[in-house]
Amino acid sequence: MALKITKENYDSVIATDKPVLLDFFATWCGPCKMMSPIIDKIASEHDEYVVGKIDVDEEPELAKAFGVMSIPTLVVMKNGEVAKQNVGAIPEDQVLSMLENA
Repeated sequence: MALKITKENYDSVIATDKPVLLDFFATWCGPCKMMSPIIDKIASEHDEYVVGKIDVDEEPELAKAFGVMSIPTLVVMKNGEVAKQNVGAIPEDQVLSMLENA
């Protein structure tokens, strides 16, 4: 399962040497619901990555900090910096490619 990321735990989550995948989503978003099982699968099968979900309705400050205008938005962080970003639903292999090439 992906971590639930809030403004309270954000700094500790990204303080890692591993690539971090952030999934900005909302519970009412159809494409986000399509991405959710993919994100959870990656979280459970790939311990070389840190995978977290950020609910834009619960964490508007984080969404604003990343300039999230549309959801789902996927952000890959490497060493505390944004390495890759994608807006919209994409297949699992493309998400893994984002992480591998970060």
